[in-house]
Amino acid sequence: MRVLSVLLVVVVSAGMAGCMGDRNTSSSDVLEIKGSDTLVQLVSDMAEVYMNEHPYADISVTGGGSGTGIAALINGEVDIADSSRQIKEEEIKMASVNGIEPCEFIIARDGLSIIVNPSNPVEKLTLEEVGAIYRGEITNWKEVGGDDLKITLYGRQSTSGTYVFMRDHVVKADYSPNMLNMEGNKAVVDGVKVDRGGIGYVGIGYLTDEIKTIALATRDGTGYVSPLDEQAVEDGTYPLTRPLYQYTNGMPEVDSIAYSFLKFELSDEGVEIVRNAGYYPPNPEDRMNNDEKFELIER
Repeated sequence: MRVLSVLLVVVVSAGMAGCMGDRNTSSSDVLEIKGSDTLVQLVSDMAEVYMNEHPYADISVTGGGSGTGIAALINGEVDIADSSRQIKEEEIKMASVNGIEPCEFIIARDGLSIIVNPSNPVEKLTLEEVGAIYRGEITNWKEVGGDDLKITLYGRQSTSGTYVFMRDHVVKADYSPNMLNMEGNKAVVDGVKVDRGGIGYVGIGYLTDEIKTIALATRDGTGYVSPLDEQAVEDGTYPLTRPLYQYTNGMPEVDSIAYSFLKFELSDEGVEIVRNAGYYPPNPEDRMNNDEKFELIER
């Protein structure tokens, strides 16, 4: 099932927008990438194609969550951190102490999708209703027009960027202690598809025909929109769009594998891989921000 992204505008923090630290001068053909579960399959697909075209390259892509990837970058353990959330100010400060200067690139757009079991008659929800469900204030589907059935909450573990994004932008409080903390997007999908009362949140690249996607109310309250509506993702009408990030230690050198791989990800060939994975390419603002970084690198 094809899926899309959505627009919840995230402002790039001034402290790292310019990536003015020393360039990453590693000339190695080995690239270590770690982080977001939302991004792990997409970036693995990118790496596979890149390595087929560049036999000298050795790229390792692992998951573990956005927080895990950013922590690995801060500790100098990886070349690139994948993240489905923006790096935090306190993480930038921790990185600086270690001589690490995170530089931000946006490689795709994701529409965070609310999913339910296919047997659930509920078709649409407001963000306020989704938040109340995940705070544990709404506990039965009949409270939002569904069957008289207890709601089962499926979510992510705390190291997940998706967990943080959902908490900060939708739940706006602590999650219900009854939420099941799953290891990855696929685990959320697998739980919801066999649980009549289940609800979950996943990156759009994980949508399948075995689950049902909920339409969400627009922010202006004029209607409901699905994450499958590409235009709604592009213009921000769908309320849960987010950029998908990669962070490097400083600006990679033009002749480095990190630079070459980033350019590949953002090329027309990379965009095709993004779409094939169920996500959407960076929007015009994202591309402008990426281009500004590359202009600094290529001076």
